Formats: sequence, C-alpha cells, structure tokens
Amino acid sequence: MARPDSVTVRAPAKINLELRVGGPRPDGYHELATVFQAVSLADDVTVSSIGGRLDDPVPVTVEGPGAETVPRDEANLAVRAVRLLADRTGVDDGVAVHIRKRIPVAGGMAGGSADAAAALLACDVLWHNGSTRNALRELAAELGSDVPFPLLGGTAIGTGRGEQLTPAISRGSYTWVVATSGQGLSTPSVFAEIDRLRAGRVLPQPRISERLMHAVGGGNAEALGHLMANDLQPAACSLRPDLLQTLEVGEECSVLGAQLCGSGPTVAFLVRDGEHALDVVAAVQAAGVAEGVFTVTGPAHGARVVEGLR
Repeated sequence: MARPDSVTVRAPAKINLELRVGGPRPDGYHELATVFQAVSLADDVTVSSIGGRLDDPVPVTVEGPGAETVPRDEANLAVRAVRLLADRTGVDDGVAVHIRKRIPVAGGMAGGSADAAAALLACDVLWHNGSTRNALRELAAELGSDVPFPLLGGTAIGTGRGEQLTPAISRGSYTWVVATSGQGLSTPSVFAEIDRLRAGRVLPQPRISERLMHAVGGGNAEALGHLMANDLQPAACSLRPDLLQTLEVGEECSVLGAQLCGSGPTVAFLVRDGEHALDVVAAVQAAGVAEGVFTVTGPAHGARVVEGLR
C-alpha cells in the first residue's frame, strides 16, 4: 500500500447532556460524571509529510472562525498530540499541521480536544503505525480530559476527570440549536469559580441520572430536555451574567432543554425538530444575544479519516 503524503481527519464537537462536578482532587482536577454526545459540527485536521525529521516548531496553519486566537506553538493540543505519538512510537518524520476550524474556540464544545484527537489519528495513519482506537484513546487521555471522546463519538458516559469512557445506548437523533459567544471562557477560571461558590460545602460523589440515561436510551427528547443539567452553569453565568439572556431566549421559544456546553460560553438548545430549530435561530438572532447561531444534530460519528487513506 502506498504511503499517503497527507491525511485529513474530521473530529466532532461535543455537547454535555449532563455534567456533574465533584470536589477538587489531589491532582488539581475535579471528579466528574458526564454524558457526552458528539454532534455534526466538526473540525478537520490535515497532517502532511514535509520531509526530514519532526521540526521544532511543528509548522501549524489555521483557518476558519476564531483562527486568529488558536496558538501555533506547543500550546496547541494538536501539536502536542503529534509530539506525543512520535515519542511513544519512535516515528519522528517531519509533518506540518493544518486545522480547519468550525467548532467555536474556547466555547465548551471541546474544539481543541477534537483537533488533538484528529491529529493523533491522522499521524497514526500517515505513519502507518496501525494503533488501535483504544491505544489512541489512552494517549488522548494524557493530553486532556476531553480528548478521548472525539475519537469515540456517539454518546458516552465520562467519569474520573472525564477521560474514562463507557459507550452509552442512544436511540434516535437529536436536533440542537447552538448559540456562540464572541468572547471565550477559560475552563480553569470556571472551575475556580465553582469552587468559590461551593466553598465549605460537603460534595457528594458525582453521579449520572438513571432517568436521563433511560430517556437517551429510549430516544425521548422531551424527557431528556427536562433532565439535562450542568453543574458548571452557575459558575459560568456568575462570570458572564449576559449568558442568562441567551438562556432566556430559549425558554421564551419553549425549547425542550437549554444549557451551557461544558464550561461555556456556548449555549445549546434542544429543540423538537428542524422547524422548531428555525424559530429558535430567528429568535436568537433577533435578540442579538449571540455571536453566531446554527443547527446541529447528534449523535455523530467519532474521528474518522476523510482524505488520504489509500
């Protein structure tokens, strides 16, 4: 089989159907219990052979919304993914990385994590390593809590700090209206704020709602909408009170459910169908409470090669 000169991998954004947050752990992370759903919004990462050995720095180019805010150095998770795979496999062929952004930057939808997952898979294919998805997910967990999930996709329960995944039964398709913000939110700052708001409280071990999982397993969007929850939402709204206005627009449109994606500031509205989605999009636009608004569906496939496989 001929070796490809470049490989492009598409990796999905995520929405948290439920996100429960425990107290801080000794390692500085928080114990989490969450239900991820991959959605039809995705970034593309292309890794191309450039000859020689892996450069320092790795050449990185970025296009799409928010591209100017994406780092081009070792702070970029995709670059760190390339270096980690090279280190563990002993392959250090020179590559360049190109990222086509569609997922909001610093929006709580795991855009950087999706890029890292895509870079892992793209380099693995480009270098003909033949790693299993489980092996790649183990490497992904070293890069960040959200990085393993875009490799898996679908719907899954995340525990630990979110990196321990269990695929979940999910029936049907869900339609979401996503409202983005022109200003990102730092995940560490949101976790610091939740710690401040809950200071002195004894926190239980975070657990996923059995009723929510029953709703997802049965494809009951209306029930899911009532059961959606995100423990980080009060902290994010404390830092960004304007997000409450965005959430209120969804309530006025009788959405099935409305909450922040992860640590925010992106807001996800669960809607009945495509017609309802059009109404919500128009209302959000008319209210002027979001930088952008669009419709996605879930669950979606995990990271997959879209170009370069021969």
